[in-house]
Amino acid sequence: MTEFGATPSQTVGPFLSIGLVWADGAQVAAADTMGGIEIAGQVFDGAGEVVPDALIEIWQADPDGRFPHPDDPRGAVTYPGFRSFGRCATDATGHFSFHTLKPGRVDDEQAPHVDVTVLARGLLKHLVTRLYFPDETAANVADPVLATLAEDERARLVAVDIDGTLHFDIHLQGERETPFFTV
Repeated sequence: MTEFGATPSQTVGPFLSIGLVWADGAQVAAADTMGGIEIAGQVFDGAGEVVPDALIEIWQADPDGRFPHPDDPRGAVTYPGFRSFGRCATDATGHFSFHTLKPGRVDDEQAPHVDVTVLARGLLKHLVTRLYFPDETAANVADPVLATLAEDERARLVAVDIDGTLHFDIHLQGERETPFFTV
């Protein structure tokens, strides 16, 4: 019997940005849905260089805090054209963008937020973080997930409104590293 060594580890990218993208992936809500918002940002590596081949996924509740899942005790999502999930590859300048609806509170404790997953070259596992909304100051202060972070880390999870677009940059490492969560 031959003894085999360990299989070399592999990263989760870069091929995922080619194989997992679909045409309407960044359209979480139909373009003509009333109340639609834009979320955009860039992905940066530890040296501050853009990551042109990352894949960003978002998952969120609808404006009433409901998910399109039969186990959601509040009932079905009531927004036609809203999918609750989106996927967008970064472009050559590291940019991504989504068209969606602002989520409601999932329960009485959690502030409105969007769950964000990052897949990119050099990562052995996907990374998970959250995007919070700048107009939800009181809810953000009371959010139990944000409460686990230092003040400067909490600030990095709140999007910035720039001319009506919510801007949320993701830094994979370094001084401005985005806080990531173990799930």
